[in-house]
Amino acid sequence: MENVNIKINGMPLSVPKDSTILEAARQAGIEIPTLCYLKDINAIGACRICVVDVKGARSLVASCVYPVNEGMEITTNSEKVQKARKQTLELILSTHNKTCLSCVRSGSCELQKLSNEYGVDENHYTGENITYPVDRSAPHMYRDNSKCILCRRCVAACDKLQSVSVIGANERGFKTHIGCTFENDLADVACVSCGQCIVACPTGALSENDQTAEVWKAIADPSKHVIVQPAPSIRVTLGEAFGMPVGTNVKGKMVAAARRLGFDGVFDTDFSADLTIMEEATELLERLNNGGKLPLITSCSPGWIKFCEHNFPDFLENLSSCKSPQQMFGAVAKTYYAKKKGIDPKDIFVVSVMPCTAKKFESGRDDQSAAGNGIPDVDIALTTREFARMIKRAGLNFAELPDEEFDAPLGASTGAAVIFGATGGVMEAALRTANDVLTGKDNKAVDFTEVRGTEGIKEATYTIAGTELKVAAVSGLANARKLLNDIRAGKRSYHFIEVMACPGGCVNGGGQPTQPASVRNFVDLKALRAKSIYEEDKNLPLRKSHENPAVKALYDEFLEKPGSHKAHEILHTTYVARPKF
Repeated sequence: MENVNIKINGMPLSVPKDSTILEAARQAGIEIPTLCYLKDINAIGACRICVVDVKGARSLVASCVYPVNEGMEITTNSEKVQKARKQTLELILSTHNKTCLSCVRSGSCELQKLSNEYGVDENHYTGENITYPVDRSAPHMYRDNSKCILCRRCVAACDKLQSVSVIGANERGFKTHIGCTFENDLADVACVSCGQCIVACPTGALSENDQTAEVWKAIADPSKHVIVQPAPSIRVTLGEAFGMPVGTNVKGKMVAAARRLGFDGVFDTDFSADLTIMEEATELLERLNNGGKLPLITSCSPGWIKFCEHNFPDFLENLSSCKSPQQMFGAVAKTYYAKKKGIDPKDIFVVSVMPCTAKKFESGRDDQSAAGNGIPDVDIALTTREFARMIKRAGLNFAELPDEEFDAPLGASTGAAVIFGATGGVMEAALRTANDVLTGKDNKAVDFTEVRGTEGIKEATYTIAGTELKVAAVSGLANARKLLNDIRAGKRSYHFIEVMACPGGCVNGGGQPTQPASVRNFVDLKALRAKSIYEEDKNLPLRKSHENPAVKALYDEFLEKPGSHKAHEILHTTYVARPKF
């Protein structure tokens, strides 16, 4: 790659020719502050926080979009630059709701951090303010435009990453604000609840609907048997909420923390991930052998399911009828577990800890009540962030907690379940089981590496026991739209497709710990988190879902066999076409 020679703050530097000033400065160990910029999706130079002084330029330039060229001399911290940034921050704060002490993002707000660093006067500019109602219509999140800085990072995430495009800038000038078409509530548009807008937001304008108070209330209720199930990816992301390096596996501390919060049972969604594979692999083989609807498409990601219902109703028959691991766990807890423990299902309160805000929507879907009588499979779905807040409120020193094990019987799992947290993981887990079933032997080669990695679309063809299996793993709904449109047009053909709504899979879900743009722009979060997941899988003694002894016992004692009538009653669900807009 061709380089150019530049100077930043008087320091000579050779950088790639296609770099922006922001990228070149990072290479020199200099962090230029940003608010609106997000790599690959939002380079608009709108917030003017990243301005720098370029020798010969008529005015300060936005470093996030300004390319370097040979001989360029740049100053990133002159008095002129600092004054301009401070003034911009004070103008932003002039219309900003400054109730920072009670804001959910206090301490992790990028605007708050910059305001402290630049010593701004929050009341330097005063004048008219517009009052916006907080939109709490959606089950998964709220939007508070009084805290919005119009950076448009949420708009870019919704449009470019997810191709959902239900939010944008309404009105013009001083009245500009982020909203839905015709000022509709978020609940009345085709939002898929993925939460990618939340993790993109630099302030507290967007956040999940916090349900921790309901969990605390249930724990305090002696009539309730409260159990918790963390999803596969939580073990490699929760630590970030406590200052640990990205990708740190905190499974043992996570269990210890949950136990100290007062839960009556600390189980693992990985158990029901293995269960999902038993049902889903059976469904795949049934369709392959008996001429069922192909390709079979996974159903673990509720954001993807809702996206399909809105945009691709012609593919609903292709969706696996399996409930997601979250819902399967709740279904088993309120049937099999309730029976074993002699507890009335209505007295079991199931809490899940999920990487995904769409899980809040999913838990309230129709046809998610295995116990019947209106008893939901899952009572509350918390995000990783909510769970971290509970741990902090309880005064637990997370980093100092001992490593503890999950409870039995719903805490046993295999490596196949762990990798559900990364894109391609569900596909690989299913292939491990399908390979053994089709070949009729215990295959030692279990790594299907072709479907690993953070690429948006991955394809592979496997021949197993003489059967050709064409598969694809896709993450990010913009990629899913492209793939399904190609299938519609006859350009692609598969037998089995895994779709995860969030780019990179659950490790990059909308409910995961927020990271500032200074990290998101230069650190591959999804790759580091996924690496830790595959490391755990590699080191586990059991790596195939059908080897899970607790799952075997569940079928022997209760469900009879994978795909049985009883299994369908408890572990499977239905879908519905929804309006496109």
